[in-house]
Amino acid sequence: MQKYLISRGRKLLLVKPLIMGVLNVTPDSFSDGGRFKSPGDAIKAAMKMVKEGADIIDVGGESTGPNSNDVSLEEELRRVIPVIKGLRKKTKAWISIDTWKAEVARAAIEAGADMVNDVTALRGDTLMAKTVAELKVPVVLMYSKDAGPRTSLEKKVYANVVGTIIAFLKQRLDYAKKSGIALDKCVIDPGMGAFLSSDAKYSLQVLKNLEKFKVLGRPLFVGASRKSFIGKVLDLPGHSPAKDRLEGSLACAAVAVMNGANIIRVHDIKETRRVVNMVFAVMKA
Repeated sequence: MQKYLISRGRKLLLVKPLIMGVLNVTPDSFSDGGRFKSPGDAIKAAMKMVKEGADIIDVGGESTGPNSNDVSLEEELRRVIPVIKGLRKKTKAWISIDTWKAEVARAAIEAGADMVNDVTALRGDTLMAKTVAELKVPVVLMYSKDAGPRTSLEKKVYANVVGTIIAFLKQRLDYAKKSGIALDKCVIDPGMGAFLSSDAKYSLQVLKNLEKFKVLGRPLFVGASRKSFIGKVLDLPGHSPAKDRLEGSLACAAVAVMNGANIIRVHDIKETRRVVNMVFAVMKA
């Protein structure tokens, strides 16, 4: 298995599970939308994440969750670029840009970001694959039942959810390679929550069978943190805040790491870092 990712001469080791902190500079993200009133507030929060153990900060300027709104190119750039520039001056931690737009990805990398996290797996913008290839940076390719960036609440039914996702990711890896993206720059994300289905059982099945995705030979990325399927499993009231899903999120992180995840994307850094360190220690004992 690949031991590291490289972006513009900077190396990110994959020998132990890495934590990606979620930094949404949006008004409508399901968990922390509207939390930051200025780039300075967002940068301060990101630096707290780094102090608590985040290896990567994932900066997003457009929510892709159910019922989220389209954001113009200009508005997305206005939200994320000052944050990325400010962060780059303050930390050596890796910075990811969470976007499906090629122009945002290019501007973010030029501002100091290290990698691209595309929930559409290069389907949302026809120029994204070419852009990533030219930039020579790592990219996360995520499975989603929806071809566009807006996630539906469809209760999709799978005969074999793991097999479906593996086939999809293999096709996207082939597309990336044909587009000029080196496979050692590709990270795979099987998707979680509504990206799979509004039926919680499929997220559970993916977590249970994560090791099967190793057949693709790529670093494995999991983003289960605070997603609605956790609330359903724990029988939490529908109106309860996303932060009430902490214990379920930590359980998902532990299962993901034990089943081979290389990078986990989370909201609660300190708690997750402790859980991951403990699980990793047990695995290596």
